[in-house]
This record gives sequence, structure tokens and C-alpha cells, in this order.
Amino acid sequence: MAVLQDAQGLRPGEQLPLDGDVMVLGRHPTCDIVLESGAVSRQHARILKIDGEYYVEDLHSRNGTLLNGRQITERQLLCDGDRLGICELEFIFRLGADEYGGNSSTVPGYSAGEAVIVDDDKTLGASTIMSKMTVSTGSTSLGLEVNSESKLKALLEISHNLGKALGLAEVLPKLLDSLFSIFAQADRGFIVLLDPRTGRVAPKAIKYRRQDDAQTLRISRTIIDNVMRNKEAILSADAASDARFLMAESIVDFQIRSMICAPLINRDGEAMGVLQLDALDARNRFRQEDLDLLAAVACQAAFAVENAQLHEAALRDQALQRELSVAHEVQRGFLPVAAPKIPEYDFFEFYEPANQLGGDYYDYIELPGGRLAIVVADVSGKGISASLLMAKLSAETRYCLASEPDPAQAIGRLNRAFCGSYWDDRFVTMVLAVLDPRENEATIVNAGHLPPLWRRGPRNVVPVAQEESRLPLGVDPEVDYVHHTLQLSPGDALVLYTDGITEAMNDRDELYGLRRLLELLNSDVERVPLLGRRILDDVKQFVGARPQSDDLCLTCFGRTRVE
Repeated sequence: MAVLQDAQGLRPGEQLPLDGDVMVLGRHPTCDIVLESGAVSRQHARILKIDGEYYVEDLHSRNGTLLNGRQITERQLLCDGDRLGICELEFIFRLGADEYGGNSSTVPGYSAGEAVIVDDDKTLGASTIMSKMTVSTGSTSLGLEVNSESKLKALLEISHNLGKALGLAEVLPKLLDSLFSIFAQADRGFIVLLDPRTGRVAPKAIKYRRQDDAQTLRISRTIIDNVMRNKEAILSADAASDARFLMAESIVDFQIRSMICAPLINRDGEAMGVLQLDALDARNRFRQEDLDLLAAVACQAAFAVENAQLHEAALRDQALQRELSVAHEVQRGFLPVAAPKIPEYDFFEFYEPANQLGGDYYDYIELPGGRLAIVVADVSGKGISASLLMAKLSAETRYCLASEPDPAQAIGRLNRAFCGSYWDDRFVTMVLAVLDPRENEATIVNAGHLPPLWRRGPRNVVPVAQEESRLPLGVDPEVDYVHHTLQLSPGDALVLYTDGITEAMNDRDELYGLRRLLELLNSDVERVPLLGRRILDDVKQFVGARPQSDDLCLTCFGRTRVE
């Protein structure tokens, strides 16, 4: 079982077991691991166990989560020895002995053994039996040093075995099969790849010539680090006694008599991993020509691995796009299908997220007594998390307005629901306008949102409910919201919008701004639909070709003039 070891925290040295598939860390008493520190968010981070591997992700905490000194913004793979920082607290992630196989990320069903990369003494001594060869992508010098017949046979062997294999789960085992066919003296081999997200390496495939030899493979970090850093293929004729790796625990433990190791260099000339072959029999040592050959085929192997990684990345992107497309349609389903039909009143609405998923929200909600609630809100943040919060907002808003006839009391109830939902550091600005067409009144409640603009005819536009504005939803459960009521005369209109309108930016980094919006509202346009379209046209003309950076949401309603 994996644990978090307290390195610098409340109880140094204590080990906190990670015995669940999802372990939430935070200061709230319901968390799986309670961290009693004021700087820690109520639900700060969580550790997930997925297919035998452990991951950490930040839960949008106030002060962030560090992995090996770097703040994380998305889910990250945890490796043994990683240091996890939460505010002033620090923990070391440790894998139990039964967890090493899962953490190795070996190709499922391929190896009967397991692997773990171990730290060892990185002090290097001189070696008289070490041979090295620089490996670089696209190098032609290697071809001059390797017997052409052997090289051609090796490349054909790899090309034939890889065939139409695309994913890493196919490429890596077939690559090892090819190497075992080329190097008859190899008793075991493995491929280690770098995770670009974490900057750490992990075993991805292992092969034993005889399954009786399969055991937990301890891979020396010293060798891997040197091969990748120097981009050199190395040969040790007797690794067990080689002074260069004298303190490498994996070599001492298994008495490797000979090994060859080469870096996998991508098209950009960066090392993305290594492949290594070990010979356990002193009579079957690797020789210089074996190193030459391995260095030559390493480029071909690297291309195959990189292509497989690109293929898998493309598949993940396609799957993500499909999921986002479905989520986009679901999110659109939370918005009104059509504008209300109320005699003597016009309505206009527009919503366009900056990405497939957005955090802005508007709605029309029918209330008892013929009243209508017009809601415009802006969820903090963007993307998937904001869209999920928007979905919750839609359901909660309808419930609170249906349960509480007083608009201000309804918003207060909605605020308490969000304060108790543990959406750490998330909040919602909202403006609610309840229209009573029988009395021609609009009752406005503002929760930290941009004030509505009351258009009382050309050249008479004023913000309303500014003094009555209170904190956004989800900040303080004790806020008392108040309302502001105004009388709508024929020709009057109310404009509700989010900051995507006023903060729209052009190529010169200029904001559209409130002043320009007020000037447009002061025009002679009378009907609400035409007024709304003119606002949007003006914003888009101002922005020009610059990509949209924020969600756009605009809702207008007004009383028509009596002819």
C-alpha cells in the first residue's frame, strides 16, 4: 500500500496510508486526510489510484499544490520518492513493495516480472572497460562504423516486426522482440520512457529470454540519467565490476556480467528514454560491434516509439474533442430554447462560450403570478470545471426561485447552497431581474455582478442596483441580499451582460469598455431585438480578427412603445 510520509508538517515522520482509490486532502473534517492548517483549502488536493498507478491533482485550491517544487495545473503521475507540497506542509510519496509493479507502467500482459527505478550513488569513477558512442537523430556517421550487412538485417528485423503496430502497447513489446532476435546473448531487456508532464522516467516494457528469470527488475537511475543526459550509448563488458557503476544497486544485486544501453532520441534531438539489454552469462558478453549495432538501430527504434506516442496523443485528442462536443451540447441544453412571449414586451438573448465549454449562464424562469425571472451569471474560471459549476447553478437557481417567493431571499438561499458545496475558491457573480408584466415592475437583486443598464429612451442610460450589490455567491453564507425595484415605462429596456462584452479586446490590446457600450445604448434604436443585435455587431467589429478570449453573454428585455 502506498503512503504519504510527513517530511515537513504537523507530525514529521508519520506515514499516512493511501488505502482508497480516491483520497482527498484538506482541512475540512470530511477529508480522507485532514490537514489542520489555515492556509490549506477545505478540499485542497486529491490522490487517485487508477489501474495500479497513483496520480495527484489540485482541487482548485487557494494556494496551489506543488510536485517536486513545481505547481501543478492538471493531474500528474506520482513516482516513488516524489515530494508533495501543500502550503507549508511537505510529504514524500512512497510505494509499498506490492505497488512497484503497478507504478512501473509496464505494458499489460507482456512481462511476467516487475520493474522499479532505484536511486543509487551518482558518484562516477574511472572505467577502463567502458565503451561509449554518441547517438544523435538522423546521424549518418553511425552507418560508417557498423557492418552494413548487420545494420541492414537489424533494421529490416525491426521494420518487419513493427509492421502496422501503432500504439505503444504494440510497439514496445515488438521492439524488444526484435532486439532479442538481433542480440542472441541478451537475457533481459527493458525500455524506459520519459513522462514529459512530470519530467520523470518510468519503465514501460520488460522482456526476459527465460521466464524463469523473471523477477522484480531494479533499474539503475545512475545509468539512465547518464545515457539520457550525455546522449551516449554505453557498453560495460562486466557491469558487476565496472568502476563507473560500482555503487549502482541494480547491478550489484543481479551481478550483470555485461550490458549495452542506448538513448532514444526524438526528432528534436531530445532524449525521450533508453533501451537496455543485459547479459547474465560471463561467457556471452556484449562486444564493441554490439554497441555499434545498438546505437545504429536506436534511431529506428526512437522513430517507432515517437510515432506511437504521437498516434496515442492524437487518439486522446480525438476522444477529448468528442467528449467536449457532447458536453457542449449538454451545456446548451441548460439554456433556454426560445425567448418568452409576453404581451407588450420584447426579449433578446445571446450566448457564445470562448471555448466549447463556458462558465457564463443565462435563463428565463417562469414564476407564480405570471412573473418571469431573468438571470445572468458568470462562474469564476473557464473550461470543464466552470461548466460543471454552471450546470449546478442552473438547477439550484430554479429550485431556490421556486421555493422562495422573495427574490432577495431566494438569492440568499442560493448563496448558502454554494457556500456549503466545498467548491473551494470558486464563486459566481449573478444578477437577477424578476419582471412583473402586470405591474410593469422589475425587481433586481445583484450578487457581485456588473450592474444592469436601464435604458429610459435615447441618451438616458443609467446603471441600476449598484448600491444594493452584495458579495458574489459562494463567498460568505451570512450575506443578506437586498432588492431594487424600478418601474418600466413604454420604450424602457434593461440590459444584462457579462464582462465578456465590456472586456472584449482588439488587436491593439484595447478594451471595448463600458463607455462605448453606453454610447451605443444612447442611440435612437427603440426595439430590444434590434438593440441587442447592434451591441453584438459593434463588439465584433471592435474586436476584429482577434480570437475571442472570454464567454459572451447578453440578455435584453424591455417594454414596447404603445403606438
